[in-house]
Amino acid sequence: MTEVATYAPGTPLWVDLGSPDLDASRAFYGSLFGWEAPPSPPEAGGYTMFLLNGKMVAGLGPLMSPDQPPAWSTYIATDDADDTARRVREAGGQVIVEPMDVLDAGRMAVFVDPTGAFFSVWQPGQHQGADLVNEPNTFCWNELDTRNLPAAKDFYRHVFNWEGESSEQYTEWKLNGRSIAGAMEMGDQIPANVPPYWLTYFAVEDCGATVAKAQSLGGQVVVPSTDTPMGPFAVLSDPQGAVFAVIAMQQGA
Repeated sequence: MTEVATYAPGTPLWVDLGSPDLDASRAFYGSLFGWEAPPSPPEAGGYTMFLLNGKMVAGLGPLMSPDQPPAWSTYIATDDADDTARRVREAGGQVIVEPMDVLDAGRMAVFVDPTGAFFSVWQPGQHQGADLVNEPNTFCWNELDTRNLPAAKDFYRHVFNWEGESSEQYTEWKLNGRSIAGAMEMGDQIPANVPPYWLTYFAVEDCGATVAKAQSLGGQVVVPSTDTPMGPFAVLSDPQGAVFAVIAMQQGA
């Protein structure tokens, strides 16, 4: 069991789902991943935690505006959200939600990078990030899909000191030599109306079985199960339309 107490600045540490139907999302992910989402206190504004075996693995909250699409969001650790906002502006990004305190849990902000992908940062307070990662039914990877990878590399290097190490088809973001996320150039097969986005991957034991179960629960297949050197993966959308990926990691990958 991979339990994490703290995350280094510049490392993805949390994911959460914005949903128009919290009860439906509880039911779908509860059946798919075995998560529980207990009721939250009134001061949390409807935001609650997905738990696996009593450990926090992701968040769930209502949409903040009628035009906000259902989506999974990636949060990157920072030790100073205000300074990160300054760096985002310097590098050509936009601040969508200014740094703000979230009770005593921490401080957050929401940004858009110059290629159009939304992401968030989290400055930990009482909430340090996901308790469990890289285990079946927890998040294990975060990937930027963009139409301008060179611009993205410049931006994230300035904001988080990431270096993008690219092969022919894939880029790994590295922080102090350690791979912490990925990136891909969006090809012509992606409809032009799909904006760049950060994709959350969840580890599973059996990719094909997870895809079949998601379909039985009302989910849709965006990319069917596909073999990769890291293991078979698929991209799915939940019944509300939020897109996520699952991957059955190969032993030792």
